[in-house]
Amino acid sequence: MARKMVIKILNDVLNENVEVFEGQNGQEAFDLYKEHLPEIVFLDLTMPVMNGFEALSKIKEFDKNAKVVIISADIQKLSMEKASQLGAFNFIKKPIDLAKMEQILNKIAELDK
Repeated sequence: MARKMVIKILNDVLNENVEVFEGQNGQEAFDLYKEHLPEIVFLDLTMPVMNGFEALSKIKEFDKNAKVVIISADIQKLSMEKASQLGAFNFIKKPIDLAKMEQILNKIAELDK
């Protein structure tokens, strides 16, 4: 359900259909990243097989320039700090805030210019 919401918001904010690759766990997210090298990755922290911190770490080891945004209900300061230390581009609290998503996507677009 959360993944479908992210896709809907992305399509609404960008006003276009975007190509999305979905993983059901952190390992799949990492494998998909290596295969497709997407412009941006959205990760939850709580996932089976490999959690979001581990997936973030592996993605950043593979590609230090990867733009990874954490979307999580875990908004504890320690979790946010750890995600930042591991190289997360930003952190979005669940439920997803449309304005925050738009702000992050605009920031990424500016970097890519």
